[in-house]
Amino acid sequence: MMMEMEWPSCLDEYEKLVIRMNTPRVVIDNGACSTATLVKVDSARRYGNLFEAVQILTDINLSIKKAYVSSDGRWFMDVFHVTDQNGEKLTDDTVIHYLEQSLGTTHYRRNEAFNGATTALELTGTDRVGLLSEVFAVLADLQCDVVEAKIWTHNGRIASLIYVKDCNSGSPIEDRQKIDIIVARLRSVLKGDNDIRSAKTSVSMAVTHTERRLHQMMFADRDYERKAILKSNAADSPGVTVQNCAERGYSVVYVQCKDRTKLLFDVIFTLTDMEYVVFHATINTAEERAYLEFYIRHSDGTPISSEPERQRVIQCLQAAIQRRASEGVRLELCTVDRPGLLADVMRTFRENGLNVTRAEISTARDMARNVFYVTDAVGNAADPKTIESVRQRIGLSKLKVKEVASSCDQATEREEQTVGVGGAVLFTLGSMVRRNLYNLGLIKSCS
Repeated sequence: MMMEMEWPSCLDEYEKLVIRMNTPRVVIDNGACSTATLVKVDSARRYGNLFEAVQILTDINLSIKKAYVSSDGRWFMDVFHVTDQNGEKLTDDTVIHYLEQSLGTTHYRRNEAFNGATTALELTGTDRVGLLSEVFAVLADLQCDVVEAKIWTHNGRIASLIYVKDCNSGSPIEDRQKIDIIVARLRSVLKGDNDIRSAKTSVSMAVTHTERRLHQMMFADRDYERKAILKSNAADSPGVTVQNCAERGYSVVYVQCKDRTKLLFDVIFTLTDMEYVVFHATINTAEERAYLEFYIRHSDGTPISSEPERQRVIQCLQAAIQRRASEGVRLELCTVDRPGLLADVMRTFRENGLNVTRAEISTARDMARNVFYVTDAVGNAADPKTIESVRQRIGLSKLKVKEVASSCDQATEREEQTVGVGGAVLFTLGSMVRRNLYNLGLIKSCS
């Protein structure tokens, strides 16, 4: 299925040709693969277009099982094997039409659901048990209604983007005096006793992509250089190697880690934000493992040129993957929203010694739908008795245990991660291109 372009009557043939050359061609194919829908995009790519395509797919919660990226001069072709949240092919015509429209534009900008009707609070600082309890208690005390929020933690640091409105008026908070009070009190909470310099609080009225912004906040906080405070599973660290393909002028990045939702988004965004361009790539997943290979250059056309730069790329990619690789028990809260709800829930977690490693807060039609990942105070798996005690206090029907995250995986699975990280980058560029052309269906053999 391919999107047909409609032309304004005022355009001549030359103008139409220029538009065609600069507009991505999108094909969505449900017949080529038995287990996934193929989404093909070819275009004369500008910087960042690959990331925009990946963002479109992940924003509607599609899983990317495989992907191939190939380039010939300035012309690129990207092929994604995608499934829905149930692991099935795409059959919803509205989803397919959305993909055709979004991928077929030269610039994609997604509007968040709240579309500027809230005030955004950006917080970064040192993570500690009970911090979020204090943050949401301050917001409740200042009559701030939390509409949506995302909180990430990594290497002892926390970044959160919290969208609030005034409890009384239901409007964004625009009063400068009140904003100053909110910022001052939140900064005081973040500083605590030992984070006087690095704690940061800011306010924005602009609409932004939440997850992109969280990556940028943690990158600016240099979380990739810090050591973890809470206990974590060192064996689950992603394997990342970077080598130069000198004869072709590329740097080769290979990533091997546990597969998860939005993994490709996190990796591609980090490379893009560091001003690298992906020219060729292969992404495969098998048995809950992900194998990603990228041929990259700087935006000025040069490869990675020094050992410190190589190490920085490795650190930044590992950090980008780990920020969303939640550890702990996943708890889902679904209940009628009310003022102070989050403050009460977080206080209950704190009083029972639970630490929140990641959280996603959302409200819709007066209902709160929140997800929390929790561990004990030092990063170990939370005691099931403690979890049940918390559920009793909040409400068994409201707070439910959904899964135990990666910190409780079996050692045999983790051992597989150490195999093949270095060896897989030994492909020559020629074999890489041939393999991608074969996967794209453009040649009959990759040998």
